[in-house]
Amino acid sequence: MRKYLRLHRIFIAQDLKKLMEYKVDFLLGAIGFVLVQAVKVLTLGIMFAAIPALTYKEGGVVVDSWTFNEVLFIYGFSLIPKGIDHLLFDNLWGMGYWVVAKGDFDKYLTRPVNSWFYVLTEKFCVDAFGDLFVGVVLVLYSVLSMPAEIAADINWLRLIPVALVMPFAIMIYTSVKTGTAAISFWTKRSGHITHMCYMTNEFASYPTKIYNRFIKTFITYILPFALTAYYPAIYILRGESVWSLGVTVGVSVILFLLSQLIWKLGVKAYESAGS
Repeated sequence: MRKYLRLHRIFIAQDLKKLMEYKVDFLLGAIGFVLVQAVKVLTLGIMFAAIPALTYKEGGVVVDSWTFNEVLFIYGFSLIPKGIDHLLFDNLWGMGYWVVAKGDFDKYLTRPVNSWFYVLTEKFCVDAFGDLFVGVVLVLYSVLSMPAEIAADINWLRLIPVALVMPFAIMIYTSVKTGTAAISFWTKRSGHITHMCYMTNEFASYPTKIYNRFIKTFITYILPFALTAYYPAIYILRGESVWSLGVTVGVSVILFLLSQLIWKLGVKAYESAGS
């Protein structure tokens, strides 16, 4: 383990050296991510300008509702585990788009280190700081601008269990990318599959109750991005869904083991492919 942590630090140091050579590229990437999130927040603001709150009804009766600040908190919180995964483990995207198709995966098999770890940590995506910056700003702004009666009900000690579960939330993102990227060992390209699965995380940026039962189940247990965003955020805000913390740990471990199995089977099936 100590060996792999040292290697990861070396990879990060090398990428930071590249950053010093291409500062404009980093700035443009970070600004691009900030602008994308700004447009989404603007859209959210326009929607809430027309409605007082996002509501959930049963039998025509409102049984739950979320104010703009609460939805903004959920949205901002969703960017934090996503941003950390993007920062540290985003090199997996290349697997599905070009690494296997061009036969470039050969180099990972000729190094005295686990191929998955090598792919995972080879690149340090500093433009992810755009996502993290927006996420932290939205969370802070939403709390500071909340009505006093809502903010008074927040028990900040809930941050402790959420922080402990955060690595497992990040693991969900990494495992989804690992499992779908590994499909390329058989198909040569699977980037579109990774993209399709990964983008379902957008559903988790909003209260799950607004979706039908199928979507709610899908984003909670199949591609469980709701466990990385809505459930921990609503636990912090209201103390609801404490059960989700344990489920996040269990589901993330299962998803990780499954993704590792797919990866190992894929490596065995890999055949070098030239362009």
